[in-house]
Amino acid sequence: MKTQEHLQQMTLIAGPCSAESEEQVLATAISIAKINPAAIFRAGIWKPRTRPNAFEGIGSAGLPWLCKVKEITGMQTATEVANARHVEECLRHNIDILWIGARTTVNPFSVQEIAQALKGTNVRVMVKNPVNAELSLWMGAIERLDLQGVKHITAIHRGFHKPEKQAFRNDPRWELAIEMRILAPNIPMLCDPSHICGNKELIPYVAQKALDLGMDGLMIETHINPLRALSDADQQLTPSELASVLDNLRVRLPEMDKTDGKGELQKLRTSINRTDEELLQLIFRRMQYSREIGEYKKKHNLSILQVNRWEELLRDRIGLAQGMGLSKSFVKRIYNLIHEESIRKQSEVMAN
Repeated sequence: MKTQEHLQQMTLIAGPCSAESEEQVLATAISIAKINPAAIFRAGIWKPRTRPNAFEGIGSAGLPWLCKVKEITGMQTATEVANARHVEECLRHNIDILWIGARTTVNPFSVQEIAQALKGTNVRVMVKNPVNAELSLWMGAIERLDLQGVKHITAIHRGFHKPEKQAFRNDPRWELAIEMRILAPNIPMLCDPSHICGNKELIPYVAQKALDLGMDGLMIETHINPLRALSDADQQLTPSELASVLDNLRVRLPEMDKTDGKGELQKLRTSINRTDEELLQLIFRRMQYSREIGEYKKKHNLSILQVNRWEELLRDRIGLAQGMGLSKSFVKRIYNLIHEESIRKQSEVMAN
């Protein structure tokens, strides 16, 4: 099976955002085990939520369900901890892997409390990057664990909060993940495409991108019935969708370029990749504005094509582009394509 060939070369952590019932947990785990018995099963037991009335996890009652997963499937289990009590309860239930979430990583007091509760244990601990793009907090959390003698530490790249609307739920900021790998070369790094994307559609792209950058594996939220999920329904795959994503991934072999010892070419490529992602997100935002303009025109019974406005815009953009040293014909072709797509978006609005 092609999926198995890929998974032998990387760590896969899969399971629902939240443990919701014993039936849901076991059904999801058994389906994932059929895809890859070596996968690690993840499920949120305690869920840090912004608002108090949101589903905050099943709590300690769900830990025996993870024990049952291990008993039935043989898979290792993983869950998120946010304080010392969580750690102690997980240790009592022999949970194999604990992770510190993005909201906890930002708080050195919480990380220190968790690190002290883990002192003297041999449990594997994973640290997600903090919500805000501050590399020192991510590194600091890892250092706190290391100082308490935690031997098995893994970093998880799950993207960073960005206030403005964008295609991704969390900004990937790949360059920060790469910088983290340079700062801590002996710490394995996984990628969490689910939280970067916030939707199913972008997960294959982000998962492949992570492997192309040499990350050691993936954490992908998987639910037996995402439509009924109590948290993050849009970003969870079904087990069959997970298998499809994995089957289409390409695991790259590591390359050592002796002529590029400082990684200068990789840094330049990373800069291009980052710029391309920013460019696509800007185009996404521009099309959102085009849709809103279409709604305004529909409301006020205005025609879609405003010739004078388009000619004025094109002259202005070409003049600006030439001042930047860009080719007039190149910029004109780009804006003609953008205008064509903008008209199409507005036409969709008018038709509805």
